[in-house]
Amino acid sequence: MLIQLREWVTLSFGEQNWVWQVFGVVLLLLLAGYLQRRLFIKLLEKARVTQNPWDDAVVHALQRPLTWLIWGGGLLLALQVVAVKTELDLVSDLSPLTDLGVIALLVWFLLRLISAIEINILDPNFDTGETLDETTWGAISKLLRMSIFITGTLVVLQTMGISVSGVLAFGGVGGIAVGFAARDLLANFFGGLIIYMDKPFRVGDWVRSPDRNIEGTVEEIGWRLTRIRTFDKRPLYIPNSVFATIVLENPSRMTNRRINETIGVRYDDIEQLPVIIKRIEAMLKEHPDIDTRQTLMVNFNTFASSSVDFFIYTFTKTTDWARYHQIKEDVLLKISAIIEAEGAEIAFPTRTIHVAGHSLPAAVAEDAAD
Repeated sequence: MLIQLREWVTLSFGEQNWVWQVFGVVLLLLLAGYLQRRLFIKLLEKARVTQNPWDDAVVHALQRPLTWLIWGGGLLLALQVVAVKTELDLVSDLSPLTDLGVIALLVWFLLRLISAIEINILDPNFDTGETLDETTWGAISKLLRMSIFITGTLVVLQTMGISVSGVLAFGGVGGIAVGFAARDLLANFFGGLIIYMDKPFRVGDWVRSPDRNIEGTVEEIGWRLTRIRTFDKRPLYIPNSVFATIVLENPSRMTNRRINETIGVRYDDIEQLPVIIKRIEAMLKEHPDIDTRQTLMVNFNTFASSSVDFFIYTFTKTTDWARYHQIKEDVLLKISAIIEAEGAEIAFPTRTIHVAGHSLPAAVAEDAAD
């Protein structure tokens, strides 16, 4: 194609004056660059109207590599014109660089395409119909990037005349040595792979481990490390191999939050306790934020030292931490109102002293009452 363009330039600008031919090539480059920019502006405007995340990703990824391809091809054409007129053997010298340039542009385009698709897939403005989360797409994109880098490297080596089969054979032998030298690195790599496959947590989840001092929000899952932001806003970097040996709890996946409280009333109010329990149970069943499909219990529990205790055991519909505490506050205030309405009181620790055989002096009795 470059030879045909060179012949067209020669016919258009004359056989002898190669300076004008080079000028014509540069002029064509400027015109092609202008038309390419205008074309991509129109394509991006049309692609952004649709809810399809693929079309604008392709257009966005192709724009800059195509610009470099146009200018690289044009400059190569100009150098060929100069080489023919000055009898310099530049074409054979630049041929390997041309092949490497094309490979580099292709790899660049594929990497940009992966990044653009990943951004669009995770953008809530796009109705993609996909159910994969950020963690899954992160794993897929990393695998694709790794595959592109490896394939591009092998193609570059083959283009430079290096035997790919020899490189692969050397890599197989060297891989054994590397495996022994980097056992921890490989353990973390496969640990990350297991996390992506089993999905015990994903980016944004709140996780904690009773085995280790680990608790916080997952920010990033890498191939070697997982970064967790603790609740005091400190980053915690954990090797992925650790997750294969510890018990991990994921509170973000809870279906409900539990209210489990024990409340005591005075011994003097034990006769009102059955009515109080029935009213509290009815209140919980009618509460709009209590999930009545889950376990709901209100029962007399024990004779305590200063009170007769009953407990409430129920679940909220929400799992949001802040909203849960608002519901719990409302429930406890309503329980307090029910107890007060029945003429009873919530108990607090008290102590009564009985002295057998004689009465206490007035001062001592007064102090004991206090």
